[in-house]
Amino acid sequence: MYSTRPNLLLGFHGCEREEQAKLLDNPGYFRKSNNKYDWLGHGMYFWENNQARAMDWAKMKKKTGSIDEPAVIGAVIDLGLCLDLFDSDNLQLLKEHYHLLEKETEKGLPENKKHPSETGDDKILRYLDCAVIEYLHYFNSISDLQPYDSVKTAFLEGNPLYPGAGFREKTHVQICVRNPNCIKGFFMPRIKDSGYSPV
Repeated sequence: MYSTRPNLLLGFHGCEREEQAKLLDNPGYFRKSNNKYDWLGHGMYFWENNQARAMDWAKMKKKTGSIDEPAVIGAVIDLGLCLDLFDSDNLQLLKEHYHLLEKETEKGLPENKKHPSETGDDKILRYLDCAVIEYLHYFNSISDLQPYDSVKTAFLEGNPLYPGAGFREKTHVQICVRNPNCIKGFFMPRIKDSGYSPV
């Protein structure tokens, strides 16, 4: 009943410079991620209100050779019908679909895994989470239920911010947009005018 999110929000997508230009210049272009380890299932990924984190991700991809020239593009997003995993009902729904998938899978479920380059406890290869979320979307489609337009949640990622902290260095809110019509427009992020004075 409360899964539709009525407000627009800003998201930032880390990408190749060429991809940034393509998204700005081609209004019909939408690039969906289909990796088996995608954190929130398949779709286009954004960091909510976090341009710096999007650029950090793009720079990390440059180090691995996946991106030549790191860039960030901003987007105005309407989440539409959102599988918002801040919501208790949606968390329970995801848990139920995990059990359904577990019953259907004869060869066992995939597992979330650490990336070989990781030094902390994070498991950034989310094979299990992706499989469960994609199964939920599949179940909706065969049950003639309204498809989710987006998926959203927070991730506590990275090392503790300081000794004994409950906060993590890379904590962020991530959005996976499945329905390209939820993206109302892309924009080039502006550089802050540090010399601005209101007087």
